[in-house]
Amino acid sequence: MIRFEVIDATFSLRHKNAIKNWIKEIILSKNRRVGDINYIFSDDEYVLEVNRKYLGHDYYTDIITFDTSEYDERTAGNQADRVSADIVISLDTVAADAVTYGTGFSKELYRVIIHGILHLVGYDDVNEADSHRMRKAEDDALALLPEFGILDDQAYICRAKTQC
Repeated sequence: MIRFEVIDATFSLRHKNAIKNWIKEIILSKNRRVGDINYIFSDDEYVLEVNRKYLGHDYYTDIITFDTSEYDERTAGNQADRVSADIVISLDTVAADAVTYGTGFSKELYRVIIHGILHLVGYDDVNEADSHRMRKAEDDALALLPEFGILDDQAYICRAKTQC
């Protein structure tokens, strides 16, 4: 099951069911099954605190992905097959990156949403070759958005201290 939650931000995700179907399609296309995936959308300060508390990192980031497959009761003995995770996304950083990259908020948000899933199904971005492969997989996933009726109409008013 895929769930969306907002903490410490004013945001309402549009097209939730279509986005869930899109995420499921990407997971299934990688020969995996959908487990429990929890997206938490928040502001920079919340994500910074998560980064400090759980990863020991003292910096802002757009996304933190926690693979929870081993804790999913349905995956007992079969963790490699099911994708389960808690994915924390900073709406402030997504908004700032959208300005930096000139992509628009919706496209950057969708890219980050699927980026976490791609990490969970085996993609990485630790070196240039991996980053290229990840970006290609993101672009392929984003190209499917119209097929799911997912529009470029997400909205968020940035509250960050950084420029959004």
